[in-house]
Amino acid sequence: MTDAANPEGQKTSKKVANQYERGYDYTQYWNNRDYENAAERIAIRRLLGNRHFRHAADIGGGFGRLCLLLSEYADKVTLAEPARSQLEAAKEVLKGTDVEQLQMQADDLKFEDGSLDLITMVRVMHHIPEPSEEFAEIARVLADDGVAIIEVANYGHFVNRMKHKRARKPLPTEPVSIRSDNPDEPDAIAFVNHNVDTVLAQLREAGLVLDEKLSVSNLRSQKLKKALPEKTMLRIEKATQKRLAKRNFGPSIFLKLKKG
Repeated sequence: MTDAANPEGQKTSKKVANQYERGYDYTQYWNNRDYENAAERIAIRRLLGNRHFRHAADIGGGFGRLCLLLSEYADKVTLAEPARSQLEAAKEVLKGTDVEQLQMQADDLKFEDGSLDLITMVRVMHHIPEPSEEFAEIARVLADDGVAIIEVANYGHFVNRMKHKRARKPLPTEPVSIRSDNPDEPDAIAFVNHNVDTVLAQLREAGLVLDEKLSVSNLRSQKLKKALPEKTMLRIEKATQKRLAKRNFGPSIFLKLKKG
C-alpha cells in the first residue's frame, strides 16, 4: 500500500475516521443489504452512461466496495480512504486488481489540481456535518471536463417529509444528527442527514454545479424486503430513480456534478 506525499503548501486534515479504527467491521454492515448495494450500482451506471475516464477516485470508499465497478469506466482507479482498518480490509477485496489504495481524508486530498476526471463519494456525507472544505477539495482536483458523483444522506426523504407536514413544521435546512447511541469519545465521528437544497448551495459555492440527480434506495424498508423478491424491488428501483428525484423521495440522493 502506498501513501502519497503531502503536496507543498497543502493543509493537513484534523479529522479522524475514528469510528472505523475501533474494531468496527464495515464489511459486515453490508450483510443483508444486497438491495441497497445493487440500487447504488444502478444509479452510478446510469449517471456514467457510456463515458470512459482516465483516472477515477472513490473518496471515502471504505474497503473498496465500488472500486471494481469504477474499473469498468476508468483506466486507473484509486481508493482514497482515511481509515487504515478499511484499507486493510480492501487488500482482500481488491486482491489481484491494480486499484491503488491511499490513505487520505476528503478535506485533504493528495492529488494534483485537475488530475481526476471521475470522482465518487458515496456514503460519506452522513459523517460530514459541514462539507465545505471537502467540496472545495473535490473541485480542486476535478478536471475541467470531469464528473463528480456525490451521494447525500437525505433528511427530507418521503417519510420525514410527511412527518414534518403533519406536524406543520418546515424541514430543517441544517444537518440533523441521527445518532441512536451516545458517542463514547468527545470527537466521535458524526452521523447526520442533510437537506439536499442546502448541500446543492454549498456545492455551487465550491464551484460544482448539478448536472443530474437520482433518488436511490427508494424501497429501503425491512417490511418490503420481506414481502417482495429482490429482483422485483430492483426493477421498481430502476424505474423510479429518475422519476422520484425531483421530490428528493429516497433516503439517498445521488448528485452528478461538473465544474461550473
